[in-house]
Formats: sequence, C-alpha cells, structure tokens
Amino acid sequence: MRDVIGWKHAAVLAVALLAVGCSSNSKKELPPAELTKFTEEVVLKKQWSRSIGDGQGESFNMLVPAIENDRIYAADVTGVVMALDRMNGDVIWKKDLDLPVSGAVGVGYGLVMLGTLKGEVIAMDASTGEEKWRARVTSEVLAPPATNGDVVVVQTQDDRVIGLDASTGDRRWIYESTPAVLTLRGTGAPIVTNRLAVAGLSTGKVVALDTQNGVPVWEQRVAVPQGRSELDRVVDIDGGLLLSGGVLYVASYQGRVAGLELESGRVLWQRDASSYAGVAQGFGNVYVSLASGTVEGIDERSSSALWSNDSLARRQLSAPEVFSSYVAVGDLEGYLHLLSQVDGRFVGRERIDSDGLRARPLVVGDMIYVFGNSGKLEALTIR
Repeated sequence: MRDVIGWKHAAVLAVALLAVGCSSNSKKELPPAELTKFTEEVVLKKQWSRSIGDGQGESFNMLVPAIENDRIYAADVTGVVMALDRMNGDVIWKKDLDLPVSGAVGVGYGLVMLGTLKGEVIAMDASTGEEKWRARVTSEVLAPPATNGDVVVVQTQDDRVIGLDASTGDRRWIYESTPAVLTLRGTGAPIVTNRLAVAGLSTGKVVALDTQNGVPVWEQRVAVPQGRSELDRVVDIDGGLLLSGGVLYVASYQGRVAGLELESGRVLWQRDASSYAGVAQGFGNVYVSLASGTVEGIDERSSSALWSNDSLARRQLSAPEVFSSYVAVGDLEGYLHLLSQVDGRFVGRERIDSDGLRARPLVVGDMIYVFGNSGKLEALTIR
C-alpha cells in the first residue's frame, strides 16, 4: 500500500530530523530563518490585484495560474475559475464549478484544463469559460493537465499518465507504473510536445511517452532511493519539469537536479540536490529552490554552483522564476524575494500575501504575476 505525506514541509522536517540522528530527543524543530536586512536596489510596483476565491485552501495544494497571450487564468480550491486581462486585471469571465480543484491551471489550444481531488479532468472553453467536457481518471489530480491540441495529458497521484482526446475527453491511452511506497503529496505537471508526453514520477524517474499511443520512448532515472527508512528513500519529482531549447530540466527530492536531452533522455549534466519546488533557467544558468530553503545558481556547462544563498533556510520556498536580471522566489510568510542572477545577493523584497506564496511566480515581459495562498493574484513591475 502506498502512503502519501500530506504536507511537504512535514516530510522535509522528518527527513531532517532523521539526518541528525535519533539518539537525541532534545532536538527541536528550528524555526524559519529571520529575514536579513540588505540594501534595496530594486523596488516592485503593484500594477493590479485581484482575489481568486479561497486560493490554495487549507490543504497543501499547488494551484498555479497560467498565461496565454493577453489573458491569465486562475482557479481556487473550491472551483472558482477566472480569466483576466493580464495587463489590467479586468475579469473577462468567471465560473464556479463547485468542485475540489487540486490540479490547476493548464491552458492551450483554446482549452482551460483542471483536475480535481475526485479524479476528474474538466476542459473549458478558454474564450468563454463554458465547459466542453469532463473525464474520469484513476485517482486525484494534483497538477495541471497539458495539451498539444490533439491529446490532453494528465498525471494522477497514483503515478499513472493518461492521454485524453482533446476534443471529447475520451481516453486514448494510459501508462501505468508502480509508485513509491511513500511519497510527498503532489506531482509535477507533464510537458506535452507534438510527439512526446513527458512526466516525472514518484520513483525518481522521468518517462517520455508517444503522444499517439502512450508507449514509452525513453526513461531516465534522476534519483536513486537511498537509506534504510522509507522517509530516507523518498525521491519524488514534484517541482514540475521545465523545457527550454530542447533541454528538459528536472529536480527531485533527495536526488539530483539535471538537464536531459528531450528527444533521447540523455543526461547532459547533473548535480546532487533536494528540491520539491522546481527550477528556473536563464542566461545559461539554472536556478533551484532547495528543500532546505537555500537558493542555488548552477552553471549548466560545468554543473558547478555559481552561488548559493542560504539566508532563507526553512522558509518553504516556491519554485524560482527568472525576472529581468533577477531570480524571484516566494516564501511561507508571503514575501517575494528578488536575488541577483550574478551572485545571488538580495536586491529586492515585497510582501504580497501574509498567508504565504507557494505557487511559482509567472513572468511575461516586464511583469511578474504572483498568486498568494489566500487567493490574492497580483501583477507587479520594477519601478
């Protein structure tokens, strides 16, 4: 039977306590690091703000908005789905599905796609918000579905990857794998190209499937489970995959961060790391939020660390995002931090949502979009 750790930080804490040894009962959980002062070089200016229902809710949901053209789409845990003008925040349409949304939001080819705790996938018309179809899958969906216009691909909590007809929602194929005994609660969103559907699994593997029939094209292991206990052996790929220039970037918990060749799965470079949040890429470098709260900049050519900033230890960081010449990352107290891409020093900071920032920030042009845990969606620029 597979067990699921409901809160990622609980798993991180448990592993950390095991790492320091079980012989001492005097060990106590360390609090999040206090924020250090710095000379502010960059000031963020709010362009607009909008409330998206109840946001992430009380469970450890990872609902991330999605942007296509001049619209941004967002959903909350209760099934409120909204399409907004990304430039000014005006509401284009709003729907209330009254469903426990847990995988959101996927967008593309005229569809807005959501997954639920009840194991449903809902496709909506991106222009109007009208429901086009819904399909039943094998278990809860904790990450956004993805599409290439022909097939909608969804990854379920039980490590199945399912291809649905983009027009009707009918199942075309299913890829089944044996999940790990113990996992973090979550999955990464699949990436879909014309030919490949790529997903990261709870066993530390990345699999690329043929979009026409779900047959594996290649598999690559990014992390090898190690240790005596099942907690020690958790190697989920939860932070999502990133595709840029034919290179697939992936990070696993208690494993590695790596760059893979998309077409073959060949490892181009790799480095030991532990992350449940994910990576960003820019200017030949990779940026990763580690489970410890450290943010690292990594040189793709040598796989060596360019810099490391551990000042945000235990602050449960979001995935990073490249914004202008900076790296943006959110934390559990709702601060958005800007770090220099050159040396990782702090250059700016803005508090967005006191309930915290769990979702990866989104960047288009000179604007960054931040979705707070309470449901506050805010667009900011550099002043």
